[in-house]
Amino acid sequence: MTSIGTLGSHCALQVLKGAKDEGFKTILVCEKKREKLYRRFSFIDTVILVESFKEILEEKCVKQLNENNAIIVPHGTLISQMTSQEIESIKVPIFGNKWILRWESDRAMKEKLMIESKLRIPKSVSDPKDIVGLTIAKRHGAAGGKGYFLTTNETDYKKKRDQLISQGLIKGDEDLYLQEYAFGVSAYLQYFYSPISNNLEFFGVDRRYESDIDGLGRIPSPQQLDINKIPSFNVIGNSPLVLRESLLDEVYSMGERFVEAAKKWIPPGGMTGPFCLEGVYDENGQFTTFEFSARIVAGTNLYVEGSPYSAFVYDEPMSMGRRIAREVKIAKESNQISKIAT
Repeated sequence: MTSIGTLGSHCALQVLKGAKDEGFKTILVCEKKREKLYRRFSFIDTVILVESFKEILEEKCVKQLNENNAIIVPHGTLISQMTSQEIESIKVPIFGNKWILRWESDRAMKEKLMIESKLRIPKSVSDPKDIVGLTIAKRHGAAGGKGYFLTTNETDYKKKRDQLISQGLIKGDEDLYLQEYAFGVSAYLQYFYSPISNNLEFFGVDRRYESDIDGLGRIPSPQQLDINKIPSFNVIGNSPLVLRESLLDEVYSMGERFVEAAKKWIPPGGMTGPFCLEGVYDENGQFTTFEFSARIVAGTNLYVEGSPYSAFVYDEPMSMGRRIAREVKIAKESNQISKIAT
């Protein structure tokens, strides 16, 4: 019997609840420090306790997962805690195309795929000396916004970079990617692509509440100037968003272009399953994509009973976690597991 597993973090509850709703056995690879939390939920059948998530690379953990015929659903914690080489070496089937996760983790590769997708993107800044106007510095990989900062010139950049080095968040310039800051209303567009049906589904939209950059708006500007601190973009939570209906045609078009570009550049199969285009809408309703996530994102946790958009497609509650499990079920029944797992 096929089972569905994931790491105990990020969106594990949604993934495993959806898997249980679709009739799968569920497995959680859980750090011991989080065991008490996850033992509360009856839809988690098996808990594999580890000191560190990296133990999923070790034979003991691999053996338990393979004995249960497990398929692992990747999420942001997998990417943030392991290198691309480590992820690609996992000897358990991973839902989706694990090779695309390298493109998500590398800023240069990420930019290339967005360009190939014909997405509107901010300009990257290759050298701190070239900073002109408001620029955002980002860490590589799935950092959840932690260690990001805004800057307007090279001197300010170096000051903030050195603070992050002293905090142990980065080692140097090579750990940061500079991008012109895109102004507008933030929107994180959630999609699911099925290689079995060759169909793209738009699943929902969210905004992210980032501490403590969002909290600064509650502090008067004179006091802001007195704060000697780099505001954090660390994501604390998510809030739902519904778009103007006139924007939806381009939403689907962007997702389709991304899927086609991924097919061309990232074998086998390109983009499989959930992904997210992340950016802002300007005053003209134009979307600028500054990021993508090539797997399930935490903003989908808002829609455990389905979103306004999944309700247009399904006559039942359909979370992204359940949609993943549904795809596994369809693939299993039609003997097409190789299309949806690597």
